[in-house]
Amino acid sequence: MTRSQDMERPFPTVAVVGLGTMGTGVAVAVARSGRRVIGIEATEDSAARALARIEEATAHAVDRERITAAERTALLARITVGHALTAAAEADLVIEEVPEQLELKREVFAELDRICPEGTVLATGTTALSVTRIAAATARPERVLGLHFFNPVHTMKLVEVVRTVLTSPQTAEDAAAFARDLGKEPVAAGDRAGFVVNGLLFAYLNQAAAMYESKYASREDIDAAMRLGCGLPMGPLALLDLIGVDTARTVLEAMYEQSRDKLHAPAPILGQLVSAGLLGRKSGRGFYTYEAPGSSRAVDAATGPARAKVPGRAVHTVGVCGSGTMATGIAEVFAKAGHPVLLAARSQEKADRAKAQLARSLERSVTKGRLSGDQRDAALALVTPVGQYSELAEVDLVVEAVAEDLAVKRELFAILDKIVRPGAVLATTTSSLPVISCATATSRPQDVIGMHFFNPAPAMKLVEVVSTVLTAPDVTATVLELTAKVRKHPVECGDRAGFIVNALLFPYLNDAVRMLQEHYATVDDIDTAMKLGCGYPMGPFELLDVVGLDVSLTIEQVLHQEFREPGLAAAPLLEHLVAAGCLGRKTGRGFRDHARR
Repeated sequence: MTRSQDMERPFPTVAVVGLGTMGTGVAVAVARSGRRVIGIEATEDSAARALARIEEATAHAVDRERITAAERTALLARITVGHALTAAAEADLVIEEVPEQLELKREVFAELDRICPEGTVLATGTTALSVTRIAAATARPERVLGLHFFNPVHTMKLVEVVRTVLTSPQTAEDAAAFARDLGKEPVAAGDRAGFVVNGLLFAYLNQAAAMYESKYASREDIDAAMRLGCGLPMGPLALLDLIGVDTARTVLEAMYEQSRDKLHAPAPILGQLVSAGLLGRKSGRGFYTYEAPGSSRAVDAATGPARAKVPGRAVHTVGVCGSGTMATGIAEVFAKAGHPVLLAARSQEKADRAKAQLARSLERSVTKGRLSGDQRDAALALVTPVGQYSELAEVDLVVEAVAEDLAVKRELFAILDKIVRPGAVLATTTSSLPVISCATATSRPQDVIGMHFFNPAPAMKLVEVVSTVLTAPDVTATVLELTAKVRKHPVECGDRAGFIVNALLFPYLNDAVRMLQEHYATVDDIDTAMKLGCGYPMGPFELLDVVGLDVSLTIEQVLHQEFREPGLAAAPLLEHLVAAGCLGRKTGRGFRDHARR
């Protein structure tokens, strides 16, 4: 059967050249689809080891009940493994999975071009190298493309189908159909470093490495912030260790070579770790130290938010300023933890409405079984709505949650400075403004700190605790301890734009907008790629529409203003959508049209 006779099941015979971890996974996935697989390794010994890996992997699949013993027997019968590249002549499709070295891949493709019939399609599994330059080693560039599988192949649904300017449409269509027949989700990508997933992922990982290198925040706090603040399956530094620090550096070098964007230039710490042989899990040590090479168990990671032992201040009564969603959510957090809360707004009517909103939130928790009726009543009884800030005179902590406008916040802090008792802690929930600017509106900047809760505050575990250059150590200790007591996870950082989460999240979102703006990939393909390739709960455009494009633009502008990196400048497409009033879900239209859904 030839490919032209069976367009619904293209490529009945597939050769896989290079049977390391990825090659083995691809070979098994292809064989599971009912196709014949020709596995090719460099030497007779390496071929024998590769066959043993395939047998072990399929036995493990039987143990995990992913396949039956009978299916394993049939699968293995469809796989042959040898060390002669000439065996690829029998294949309709050849997938190359040799080490990530351009000249090595070009040599393999030149030889495959000589060996294989004219109609054979040649695919590279490269994660970072130019598919075009690999294709140029052949006389059939129209039948060369990238097929980027993700590890582990048996669980990861995504395949990036990478076209060069010379790849024929039919070749790309057949490759996508092949991926779907393996039970995968293909996304179309053009030939640029990193393609869709790595193009967005590695710039973010690189910035996280640079953030750690600058000692802005600890490993644990950076990783916890992105897991808890964004719902990501792993923190960036733990992910770098899993991927391999050397692999990450190689991908970033390839990206920088094409983009010349300083944000893609590998952080110096990556080179230092590679030079020292600290490559991550595979070597037993990278950003973390592991039980043994290949182990996933870090032995030097802190298990909780332990901090320097500075005595904190006593906090019993809490004042919350504001009447919006964040203010009521924060009041709920403290009340549920047993703290009397004064919920202060600019009028009694607004304060009463805010408490009513809080009551509805507590009622929903009872309905969902998260709270008992008695717990709801106890929390509600601890919240007193007040229409004058003067009522906050005797509280131990004031948390400001008013509009994200520096003039408004400074005015409020100046008022609080005159009202609230000496020694009380004054906190701002700002997500993008300088905490020091709030602090200098008072005569007691040493008592001012950032407490950045995430929305919705009752559900989100993360709080960024932001100390300025003037914040007293005992104030930082007080807020770290208190945050843990109200069952949140504090991460500690300094007072610079974006803190941890937004400083890492929004450049990634901006990169996705640029990718779309350049017509590199579609909204749906980019969102699908990041959800399936990285396990993200939402794609970047889904998230932008939820956050609000106007909010996102403001944060991008703040980051660019602070760090002055050209790569942080807001994408023009984002600016244009905001100017057009397309702000996301709240207006019915953003990157998607929500009014039609």
